[in-house]
Amino acid sequence: MAATEPGSGVAVGEATPAETVRTPAAVEPGEPATPRIRSEILYFALRNWKFVLGAAVVLSCLALALVGPLLTDHTPLEFTGPTDQPPSSEYWFGTTSFGQDVYAQFVYGLRAAFLVGALGGGIAWVLGAAIGFTAGYRGGWIDDVLNMLTNVVLVIPTLAILIIVAAYLEVQSYATEAVIIGLTSWPWAARAVRSQTFSLKTREYVEVARLSGRNTRQIIATELAPNMSSYLLMMFILLFGGAILIGASLDFLGLGPSESISLGLMMNNAFLASALLLGFWWWFLPPGLGIVLIVGGLYVMNVGLDEVFNPKLREL
Repeated sequence: MAATEPGSGVAVGEATPAETVRTPAAVEPGEPATPRIRSEILYFALRNWKFVLGAAVVLSCLALALVGPLLTDHTPLEFTGPTDQPPSSEYWFGTTSFGQDVYAQFVYGLRAAFLVGALGGGIAWVLGAAIGFTAGYRGGWIDDVLNMLTNVVLVIPTLAILIIVAAYLEVQSYATEAVIIGLTSWPWAARAVRSQTFSLKTREYVEVARLSGRNTRQIIATELAPNMSSYLLMMFILLFGGAILIGASLDFLGLGPSESISLGLMMNNAFLASALLLGFWWWFLPPGLGIVLIVGGLYVMNVGLDEVFNPKLREL
């Protein structure tokens, strides 16, 4: 399975055409998933401490992003009270040098992180899967064109392009930022899916589907994608975390939306106000810890899922 560096857009261990996709519980190629198989996967997932730990961390952050804003009367950019106050019963995470509630900024920043991760990662996932499946299955000149396009985008410094585009477009919303990230983060996913498709398209069940008169879209949707479902799920998790890291990087550089708040923008504001030098740890620690928890939790989940889907790695 291709191991990737989240957010870099570079595959560091791309799967080869000879590599086969791991199918859960030794499912025969082309055999539809049954309730028994799904129950077995769930059983091993709940027994895998890495998956459970990662999922618990990510879901806890998501719950705080959804419920947290309801627990404060302040808005993220509101000047609420005294400046540079450490955490207290009134201000749980303290206040900034501008008298803003750090807790309010943190919980709203979590929302922005999940939005950018889900939307940016989702766009990259759809593009990567669609291009990878099409190139790998169709082959010929279509594969040559799509592979050339993928290689061109792959060698372009992603972060540098994002910085230029974000600065030129003057990003005004996190949805726009996520779309930009998604449109530049798909190449490694496309190459990984293409490699796996090369292996799967020679299987007998694909030949039977082709002889039965199914078109390319139907074969990809009903034969190839289901047998690569575990791989696609893990790929989405990596893209999700990568989009969050890229978004935080852009915000830290001051190229994200300035009319709202995010974890990256919180760190940018803390840096500009010399919070680290002045010892205002409650200002820069929460956003940094939030990014680490979400992305780290996603990575641990991904490692756990690899063990769940691969019978050789399962912890009995």
